[in-house]
Amino acid sequence: MDRPRAVARLRAALVAFAEQQLPEAGRWCVALSGGPDSLALTAVAARERPTTALIVDHGLQPGSAQVADLARSQALELGCVAAQTIAVTVGAEGGPEAAARTARYAALDEARDRAPVLLGHTLDDQAETVLLGLGRGSGPRSMAGMRPYDPPWCRPLLGLRRELTRDACAELGLTPWLDPHNSDKRFTRARLRSEVLPLLEEVLGGGVAEALARTATALRENTELVDALAEQALPGATAGAGLDTAGLVALPGPVRRAVIRRWLLAGGGRGLTDLQIRAVDRLVTHWRGQGGVAVGSDLRGERLFAVRGDGLLRLRREPC
Repeated sequence: MDRPRAVARLRAALVAFAEQQLPEAGRWCVALSGGPDSLALTAVAARERPTTALIVDHGLQPGSAQVADLARSQALELGCVAAQTIAVTVGAEGGPEAAARTARYAALDEARDRAPVLLGHTLDDQAETVLLGLGRGSGPRSMAGMRPYDPPWCRPLLGLRRELTRDACAELGLTPWLDPHNSDKRFTRARLRSEVLPLLEEVLGGGVAEALARTATALRENTELVDALAEQALPGATAGAGLDTAGLVALPGPVRRAVIRRWLLAGGGRGLTDLQIRAVDRLVTHWRGQGGVAVGSDLRGERLFAVRGDGLLRLRREPC
């Protein structure tokens, strides 16, 4: 790839994103890990608008504080108006990758001071996300991947390949931090990156990452349409704190399941899967007097069950 063009291409993608999605934002934050994606994004972002770098120290590796300090220094050298290091405690729910992600997003949201947050996700990250959703059978919502703009989260590089950010760092004379977890085969995403995607590219003759990203876009457009229809249908299906099964059964399947999902989330459900939503859907479409469906736990730590009775779906809570 022609390196002199790398920074210009990143800047063009950021400027186009900002003009479309953030025309009124006078400032923004960037989530900086010190890796090539976020470091290159920080470099171009600091040239466009006042930028605050937010560096999350997960404390999961030896020397993580030093890595965070270096990233902070790089951010200030690149022209950021401020750079803040945030130490977090990573829990265990959902596995190490999911727990770290949950802690990171919570810390960024708290520190952003109402500003949008730029994230360095690339097309390669999108392709990996689609493969994860496909392999886990999580349904179209998971396979739809990441949204370019999901306020306050902004992903201006989602249409660009990862190698472009590395080339941009080389052009700017920056030395990014290479996270050893990204090549650690204990982590599913690392194996997708180093083994699965290269094999698919070889077997299918190239262009797989781009094709997966296009698939995500198509699924996301379909999902957003279904969500809009579900938002319109939800008031008519709501009966107090429950859902009227007679109103639900008249809806098209995808819209009905989207209504159920919204209702479960509003009731405190978290981490819902396609399997759970379809099991609740069967309480509507294939009712045989079966018992409730476990749909996770709420923020109070109580287990949630969707149950049917008297023609209504209701949520039942039980202590964990």
